[in-house]
Amino acid sequence: MNLGWIRLALFAALLTASSIAAAPRLRVFAGAASKPPAEEIAQAYQKATGVEVELIFGGSGQVLAQLELTRSGDIYFPGSSDFMAKALAKGLVRPESVRDVVYLVPAITVQKGNPKAIRGLLDLARPGLRVAIADPEAVCVGLYAVEILELALTPAERAAVRRNLATYTDSCERTATAVSLRSVDAVLGWSVFDHWDPTRLETVRLPVAQVPRVGTIPIAVAVCSEQQAEAQRFVEYVAGPAGRRIFARHGYFTTPDEAFRWLGATRPVGGVYKLPKAWIPE
Repeated sequence: MNLGWIRLALFAALLTASSIAAAPRLRVFAGAASKPPAEEIAQAYQKATGVEVELIFGGSGQVLAQLELTRSGDIYFPGSSDFMAKALAKGLVRPESVRDVVYLVPAITVQKGNPKAIRGLLDLARPGLRVAIADPEAVCVGLYAVEILELALTPAERAAVRRNLATYTDSCERTATAVSLRSVDAVLGWSVFDHWDPTRLETVRLPVAQVPRVGTIPIAVAVCSEQQAEAQRFVEYVAGPAGRRIFARHGYFTTPDEAFRWLGATRPVGGVYKLPKAWIPE
């Protein structure tokens, strides 16, 4: 082969390798409340833009701790406004970048067919029932569960529910999975859980009076990101029409009004709840 052609081929290969190495890559610390649609969104975004998206899932508090400890990463994507408020208070995300993506309604999740005939919160106090909630210190849905139980039940009723707690799960995903695998009879979770596993899960709605607020899933750019513009573009994609269409296919509410219609009334949206010390797992 002609020496000039060899040099040209080597130069082209070096250019290709350099292009691949320089391709942007975003690291997202995400609460597992958004896992099914977030995985689809990451693939769609990479296909549309060439930007790779690495998703690190866990409890919203757990991934926030990772972001704070490592001071690396580009985006924080928790499962509720409560944990975004913590990220803002710690100065870990840019306030102007925060967007609300979708909305969540608390509900009881049971096994398909509801074999234990669970109709409401008081049923969770029945002797012999196996119940789970997520760790309220680290997982958004666990914090909502405590808020609901504190609002709706008497101290004696709450004590009875706590006696039935078989476990504190460490993410939204594992909260739903606990029912799917029949490790427990019911969890106090999100209405969207039955969309994650429709053949094994069913939702029991709570009365409006027992739902203190509708949850939000927000997203924001991390202060430590070294590619702020690209991270903001991903945030806008997730919170925009393309991202919300994917969330809608997975059963999430894309507007507060959709959540209100499902619930049957308007309720406050977002906000922050302070966990009572009595509920901090030992």
